[in-house]
Amino acid sequence: MEKVKKKIGSFSFWNWVTASIIFRLILIYFPKNLNLSSRPEVSTPLTSFRRLAEGYWLKQSFMSPYAGSMYHGSPLLLSLLGPLTINRIEGQPNHLLYSLVSVIADVVSAMLIRATGQNLRLAYLRSLESLDLVKQIEVSGDIAALIYLCNPFTIVACVGLSTSPIENMAVILCLYGACSRLIPLAAFGWVIATHLSLYSAILIIPVIFLLGCGPDSPPRKLFLQRHQQKEVLNQSKLPPRFSWGPVIHFAFWAFLWSVYVLVLCGISLKQFGGLWEMFKSTYGFILTVEDLSPNIGVLWYFFAEVFEFFRNFFLIVFHVNILFMILPLAIRLRHRPCYLAFVYVAICSMLKSYPSVGDSALYLGLLGWFVNELADMQFSLFLFCGYVGVSLLSPVMHNLWIWRGTGNANFYFATAMVYACLQIVLVVEGVSAMLNHDRKLRNLITGKPQDAKS
Repeated sequence: MEKVKKKIGSFSFWNWVTASIIFRLILIYFPKNLNLSSRPEVSTPLTSFRRLAEGYWLKQSFMSPYAGSMYHGSPLLLSLLGPLTINRIEGQPNHLLYSLVSVIADVVSAMLIRATGQNLRLAYLRSLESLDLVKQIEVSGDIAALIYLCNPFTIVACVGLSTSPIENMAVILCLYGACSRLIPLAAFGWVIATHLSLYSAILIIPVIFLLGCGPDSPPRKLFLQRHQQKEVLNQSKLPPRFSWGPVIHFAFWAFLWSVYVLVLCGISLKQFGGLWEMFKSTYGFILTVEDLSPNIGVLWYFFAEVFEFFRNFFLIVFHVNILFMILPLAIRLRHRPCYLAFVYVAICSMLKSYPSVGDSALYLGLLGWFVNELADMQFSLFLFCGYVGVSLLSPVMHNLWIWRGTGNANFYFATAMVYACLQIVLVVEGVSAMLNHDRKLRNLITGKPQDAKS
């Protein structure tokens, strides 16, 4: 009976995957991709297809791709994706090849999410068995993969010719490699993710926990309490202690991949200012928030209004705000590195200089890994309705402000503020629900009532 259920579930999963691919291809064939590539929610100065095409054109004209402050992405993307911005297939939509690459990136990301979810599920089952707890849990890998593939944010980022699918794939590849103990692959994913987006650098902390301790599990003290009750300490059933060997191995491969990427970038920009030009136009552009064009973040409006004298001070405040959250969360969630990675990605999506819906698509997909642990999370319906409302109102407010002239910047900024608040509620309630889940496991072991708080 279980085999039949697995076959039915697998068949249904692949049906949904096929349907999501077909739906993407249908939207690609709409005229001008429904103009999604011009939407500020989809394309940012870092992920815009038009800016990528401009940078490639400048490079082909023997000029620096960073001239004119249009392109601010990786020079490697210019070499890999740049030719797809000019290649055409007669009788087919413009930029079809680039769109197909985005579709492939989404499918690969979904498969990696599924595989990682299966690893997490097996680790979770082993943990429950070690605690003598039996529980039927959902196949979180399939759910997370489908959430990522069928998420409207993922679809519009793919159809809107954004580079977000490539960046998301690098992040997911890093987590998959770390969870599967494929250290060279994890290092490669982390280096590429950091190269494409500076904020991905903080994922090195959950990756270190994954390599040193293994996938997510209940706190180690729960296992000790359980075996103390039995008066027998079985070391084989305890979570492994932190091991520095895989971490050192990861550091070696990360250094190797970093050198390799920097050498390739240096060769690509040898005639256009070298690596310093790249760092100034990519990481420097992110940290200084030079472009104040509207997006779904809050920094563009704030720095458009702040006095120039205080600009550097508030730049430090906003960027250090992310760093302040790293250590407390790492200490509290060190036994759940994959969930820690989800929290870090969500915080960066909320506070980064140029956010897009592609960032939200990533952390919402990772959230699907924890459907069992977060089953009792509060405000789920409120968050769902809030995301739907912001998705519908944001284009309306932008149209009233930019095209109709019947509104102003405050209209659009209001939706950005609501969007930021929703992400704050999601992170806070998600962390609270995860800690409550660990508390319930402890109560089951110690025999305390389920509503106990300590």
